[in-house]
Amino acid sequence: MALEPSKLELFFQRDSALTECMRMRVESLRQKNAKPQDGEKLLQPNEHVYRLDFYQQKLRFLKWKVQLEVPGKITITGTSQHWTPDLTPLMTRQLLDPAGMFWRKEDDDEQAVHCMEADAQEFGERIAELAKVRKVMYFLIAFGDGVDPSNIKCSTVFKV
Repeated sequence: MALEPSKLELFFQRDSALTECMRMRVESLRQKNAKPQDGEKLLQPNEHVYRLDFYQQKLRFLKWKVQLEVPGKITITGTSQHWTPDLTPLMTRQLLDPAGMFWRKEDDDEQAVHCMEADAQEFGERIAELAKVRKVMYFLIAFGDGVDPSNIKCSTVFKV
């Protein structure tokens, strides 16, 4: 479905290299039997790093477009870092609130995806605000209840 010229749909792109880099940090700590830095956010096994590239900076958030091919849930958390978290550890204080939570129940049809609407709206608006000063933004997507990166499509729609 084509969008109107005044609308821009940006798709979340999986960043496999950055996800792997952050997993190596977890493995390195485990091998050394070391503890993470105070306040460091370690990537969990069900989390993957995604990114949005902003080709335009002046955007107004309109809506989320999330498709889950199987029942389950995802939680999308934005990071406030300007560049990739692989250069320095990701700290919990760099995670944005609220997170976007989306789910599909077992008895829902494929198009039905639920969310915490107020949080999703506020989160989308925060993304649009950050887009004013960013060319790229990173996100952690946590997968649960049978959903994995291969069975989601996720984007945000903005008014230009």
